[in-house]
Amino acid sequence: MNAVMMATMAEKPPTAVSMLPALLRLVRPLILCIGAFLALGGSPVGAQQMDHSKMQMAPAVPPAKQRPAAKPAEPRAAANEPARAAPVESSVDDPQAGYAMPAPTPARTSVDHAAMGHAMPESGEEPEAVDHAAMGHAMPESREEPEAVDNAAMGHAMPESQDQIEPMDHAAMGHDMPAPSNEPRTPIPVLTEEDRAAAFPDVAGHAAHDRGIHSFWLVDRLEAFDADAGTGLEWEALSWIGTDLDRLWLRSEGEYVDDAIETADVEVLYGRNVARWWDVVAGVRHDFGESPSQTFAAFGVMGLSPYKFEIEATGYIGQSGQTAARFEAEYDTLLTNRLILQWLAEAELYGKSDASRGIGSGLSTVELGLRLRYEFTRRFAPYIGIVWERAFGDTADFRREDNGDIDDTRIVAGVRIWF
Repeated sequence: MNAVMMATMAEKPPTAVSMLPALLRLVRPLILCIGAFLALGGSPVGAQQMDHSKMQMAPAVPPAKQRPAAKPAEPRAAANEPARAAPVESSVDDPQAGYAMPAPTPARTSVDHAAMGHAMPESGEEPEAVDHAAMGHAMPESREEPEAVDNAAMGHAMPESQDQIEPMDHAAMGHDMPAPSNEPRTPIPVLTEEDRAAAFPDVAGHAAHDRGIHSFWLVDRLEAFDADAGTGLEWEALSWIGTDLDRLWLRSEGEYVDDAIETADVEVLYGRNVARWWDVVAGVRHDFGESPSQTFAAFGVMGLSPYKFEIEATGYIGQSGQTAARFEAEYDTLLTNRLILQWLAEAELYGKSDASRGIGSGLSTVELGLRLRYEFTRRFAPYIGIVWERAFGDTADFRREDNGDIDDTRIVAGVRIWF
């Protein structure tokens, strides 16, 4: 270009009109550089006042999800007035830029580029996306994952665990807290003599160890059975009459088989209360039935042992030096308040053998029974059960000679009554 100009000047003297195109070609690159500088960096004054590296700019919207055209930019400030950024509310101080910066939050406010001196399109066309990375702005990787605030770097004291969080002292903060009270919510009225009289009324009935005469009658077992010897009826009854300390006891048990009493006995005893639930008894016993009758003097104890076992233990001294003993124990298991299972065990012993009555010396018989009753009332309770009896020793030998059976198992059904 310089060689062309020198050749032209050598041919004829240069004029202002002829040099104008050459000057325009020289000034055009300078104008383009100034325009690019203004487009990229803004005015020198705005570049000195703003530190874009410390600002959080909203990321460019992808072309598929571009927002509507922005509103026309407000007129720029006068050339003699420096550009000022729009005021923002912030809770974090930036010491490098000298103004308040907004804390990073998921929702970001848009930047007013016109107030910051950035070139904006004048028409309503969609503006081109701003390349903040090329401008040196620090941008988060995505909108959904903003950078977490480093409270430790900012000088905030944070507890290491939830256990170190101290409870709030409302009293030190001036909050009025209700004082605890030991008084009941509902006051308890003062106890009066009328209240005591209503709580403990006079109850009708006899007092303990009085001189009144009372009685009790119990048919403990009245049952039918079908045994090898035939169909029969068995009973066991107990009654007393007297005071709390002195009583007359009546006891009886036996079997009725094939229209005849096979074996039975009746006892008349005097009982004296010697301990709680225990009586000492003494009296007579009379045996009768198919075998020859016999009378014994009787003495023993009866009562309620610990764990509610009903116990009867009686010794006998009979004619011709015959001796005997009978032990009986009963226990009631309450399956419900009305359904009761009764256990029974009974054993008889004799001092010497008596062939006429079919008894042998030593352990004579053992009987075990299990009866389930239902008490429609306490005074009336039908039941069903099973009974097993076995003979031992000489008594077993006598039974083998008589009918050949030394044990007997039978199903029973009966009723228990007391009044």
